[in-house]
Amino acid sequence: MECPKKFGFLCVLLLLCITAEAAVVVSETSIPKILAKYGLPIGLLPDSVRNYSLSDDGDFKVELENPCEINFKYLVSYDTVIQGKLTYGKISELSGIRAKKFLLWMRVTGIEVDIPNSGYIYFHVGAISKKLDVALFQSVHKCQDSFGKRDKNESQPALAERDVQ
Repeated sequence: MECPKKFGFLCVLLLLCITAEAAVVVSETSIPKILAKYGLPIGLLPDSVRNYSLSDDGDFKVELENPCEINFKYLVSYDTVIQGKLTYGKISELSGIRAKKFLLWMRVTGIEVDIPNSGYIYFHVGAISKKLDVALFQSVHKCQDSFGKRDKNESQPALAERDVQ
């Protein structure tokens, strides 16, 4: 692409925008299919994904409808935005996911499975890892708000008469 000198800066800027746009993939492929393609169980993220992006180098960003929790063997909390780096069998540089152990919430910094598959998945919390059965994550789970109720988009039962008095 050749540009006149007085428009050189605009041409470079346009070229950078086109290149940056090509590096980020946002498609109709579902998150569970992407996780499976990378050798990870499909149920690592809840069913309430609104949007996501995945770059060629594996950097990803997932946006959920709402922050929520899922009770696996431990209570896991998901922020509205989850980010990290995806490689085969592993998510590193993870942010937006926490797990509750006893009364403490701990930030999950990475997730990984054995290659070949041993049936276990490892959640990294800083330098500590917790091994869980991968079967817990083989299906996509419903998002729950922090009070254990279903996603806010689902209908809620009417208040009982005694609750209104």
